[in-house]
Amino acid sequence: MDSKSVELVKKCEESAGSGDVMGACKVMLELIDKEKIKVDTDRDQTYLEMAENLKPDDVSKVLKMALQIRESGDIKDPELKNTASILIRAIEMS
Repeated sequence: MDSKSVELVKKCEESAGSGDVMGACKVMLELIDKEKIKVDTDRDQTYLEMAENLKPDDVSKVLKMALQIRESGDIKDPELKNTASILIRAIEMS
């Protein structure tokens, strides 16, 4: 991760409980599940279960997934890329 991403993760951990951020996380996780995209292999539940049980502690993990999606050349889905960007912007503005 570059230094900007590391700063964003730190900011995310400080504002993880924000309603906008939590909402954006849920939308992204639901879309990942719907599109059957594999982003994070280090998880113990489905993306939909993560969305349903999302806690502020999980937001930094979802942010890391959003950063991977935004930068991935393999993921072509424009709706998913846009959703990842929305989450990143919500955290930047929080």
